[in-house]
Amino acid sequence: MKLERKNLYLYAVTDRELLNGRSLEKDVEQAILGGAGIVQLREKSLSEDEFTEEAIKIKAVTRKYGVPLIINDNIDVCLKSGADGVHLGQKDETCAYARKILGDNAIIGVSAKTVQQALAAEAMGADYLGVGAAFGSSTKKDAVGIDKRLYGEITSAVKIPVVAIGGITAENMGLLSESGVWGAAVVSALFGKENIREAAENLRSLSEMTFK
Repeated sequence: MKLERKNLYLYAVTDRELLNGRSLEKDVEQAILGGAGIVQLREKSLSEDEFTEEAIKIKAVTRKYGVPLIINDNIDVCLKSGADGVHLGQKDETCAYARKILGDNAIIGVSAKTVQQALAAEAMGADYLGVGAAFGSSTKKDAVGIDKRLYGEITSAVKIPVVAIGGITAENMGLLSESGVWGAAVVSALFGKENIREAAENLRSLSEMTFK
């Protein structure tokens, strides 16, 4: 599946701790209906078999709406579930290895915090970069906010799309305008809301205005 700009305006990242008794499949569907153009399934506490089972369920939802499903960190779960791609951190397997295993059609994203990391990921065949933490993070306690000028440096250095992540909300998204970023990856600002579809509609609208 090929990434388009419309996919990256609002990049939804799941967090099981925010479910509050709801179904993850339903929450993901509401996010998509509100405008999320890509979904990353992040599961830190499930076994690989449980992660795979969940990915298969979520893939059924994303396939229904033609939205890519990205698996966080785990190449094997991506392969077993039929997900569209994987997102890798700097401490995970390399992008080159993921490409070898998943093939040319897989979407591979890589986290980057420096221009050097961004260039290395691009050289290894990454399709997009996740750069942050833009404003710290409520879901990753060790995440450190980055200088906003770094977004401009990275987006100027690479040809692949860059998505901002980390503490992004409807209130602060506008601070990332004119950074060269294609869109925002959000967790709590979307799945932490009571009305997920409404939150997604608002975030998508703001993203389209911010990341022109």
